[in-house]
Amino acid sequence: MATLKALRDRRKSVLSTQKITMAMKMVAGAKLRRAQEQVEASRPYAFRMREMLRDLAENTQALESPQPLLIGTGKTDTHLIVIATSDRGLCGPFNSSLIRHSRKLITSFQGQGQRVKLFCVGRKGKEVLSREYKDLIVESFTEIGHPRLRFSEAQRIADSLLNMYEDGLFDMCTIIFNHFKSAMIQEVTTQQLIPVRVDSPEKKPSFSPLKAIYEYEPSESTILDQLLPQNIAVQVYNALLENAASEQGARMTAMDSANRNAGDMIRKLTLAYNRTRQAHITRELIEIISGAEALH
Repeated sequence: MATLKALRDRRKSVLSTQKITMAMKMVAGAKLRRAQEQVEASRPYAFRMREMLRDLAENTQALESPQPLLIGTGKTDTHLIVIATSDRGLCGPFNSSLIRHSRKLITSFQGQGQRVKLFCVGRKGKEVLSREYKDLIVESFTEIGHPRLRFSEAQRIADSLLNMYEDGLFDMCTIIFNHFKSAMIQEVTTQQLIPVRVDSPEKKPSFSPLKAIYEYEPSESTILDQLLPQNIAVQVYNALLENAASEQGARMTAMDSANRNAGDMIRKLTLAYNRTRQAHITRELIEIISGAEALH
């Protein structure tokens, strides 16, 4: 049986932990509101960018010199996987679900005879994947989005991807991130970045896009030269925003669960402490009564 001092110290430790989890939950909730506003504002822009590219691509199918970012290299030998995770933990299954999905994707591509390379965004993904796939990691970025995600950070990642593609280091590129649905629901999403997917999306956006007929000036091919690299940065930025909101939602949910668990443990420890204390008092009373009777 645990001593009174051990139970008291354990209860004090759990109380301190509960204060930390409560504070982290409140901070995550505040950050979630800002991140949710950002991601909801970026979704229509990212969707419009894909729609414009699709319209442009339909008008440029017959070009004599098609865009490399649009049609690819003509090969699928080397696949680059961009894994977007967080730099910090204590966010429930947020990182583990991304890493688990990444492992499945790596195994799938390798089973098809493709070479796989990894591009890690976030410290947690790099730390875990480097244990198994250290030789596959070709680039990594950490401390992205602290204290606030900026487009310039997504642009740096996109520039690195474009430079690697121009150097012929990969043929296809896919990004894995968590799509934010709510504080309790985050969906692991895979999106092809290079070559740019211009087919119609399977899922309709939550907003109602307006249909329009575009006339482009200058020519479609000239616009594509500027728009395709910019689209990579926009899609990376949107994915990182989705990830940031998902991370805060997962952390808030995890800290709420930890806070409730700490409360349950405190109640159990308090009950155990009171029972142990009562047992000690009862035993001392019995010893005093027994001693008094022995004197008579």
